[in-house]
Amino acid sequence: MKTLEEILTVTRSIAWGATDILRSYYRGDNKQNLEVNYKQNEPVTVADTATNNYIVEQLQTAFGSEDFGYISEETYQKQAANSKELVWIIDPLDGTRDFINKTGEYAIHIALVKDKRPILAVVAQPETEKLFYAIKGKGSFVEVRSVTGDNSTEALNVSTRDSLDDLTLVVSRSHRNEKLNHLLKNLPCKNQKVVGSIGGKIAAIVEQKADIYISISGKSAPKDWDLAAPELILSEAGGSFTHFDGTNLSYNTGDINQWGGLIASNGKCHQMLCEEAEKILGQLS
Repeated sequence: MKTLEEILTVTRSIAWGATDILRSYYRGDNKQNLEVNYKQNEPVTVADTATNNYIVEQLQTAFGSEDFGYISEETYQKQAANSKELVWIIDPLDGTRDFINKTGEYAIHIALVKDKRPILAVVAQPETEKLFYAIKGKGSFVEVRSVTGDNSTEALNVSTRDSLDDLTLVVSRSHRNEKLNHLLKNLPCKNQKVVGSIGGKIAAIVEQKADIYISISGKSAPKDWDLAAPELILSEAGGSFTHFDGTNLSYNTGDINQWGGLIASNGKCHQMLCEEAEKILGQLS
């Protein structure tokens, strides 16, 4: 079995390859028709499928299927939790609507999960040529690709802002519901920054451009592949990502949906935010 550091080296290379595939579709270099279909009311394009196939095939070639299981947005079918000790959780295109609408704010998520918790993560932002990565207990880093091939890498740390009034919320253009709108309206932090894709939102927090991201499920909920990689990137940069009651997120449980209220933050006011969110939402009941 390879070490996590060796596995990460391979995974980063795969993520850069997936970045090039998505950029070729995004910039129109790929001549295939980018026809949009819908699966459970969410858009899917040929770019999602092509990138997914590349990532899964490359991971399976590198690591096989004897020790590793695979859960991917584009191939997942309802099933019991994967029985493998180590499970890859993959989102080949996080932010498909942003990809289609050409905002540039889409991402690639690849996470390795053990005992329902992420231990290795990569989040790539193709349009910024940035690759965020982490191993549990080893910190978070961002690699920026250069046209000269001389990539730069730096360690990531969340902001030290510790007053609710000073914190900036990163929010979606879509994926809103009545509860979330009520909560955002009543929280003390009024600064907001709009960013597409969950990977992009967490990247904004670890790059100190924002401090909080909140999700509340309605008819649907974020999925394992939306959160597993970004969560580890954030926590290894010093932030927190939990349910409103402070409990950890769990992955590969047999239910891919992450129901309820979730808060990602720089960690400085995390417990206070959780308590405030539950109090504000309690006013609706």
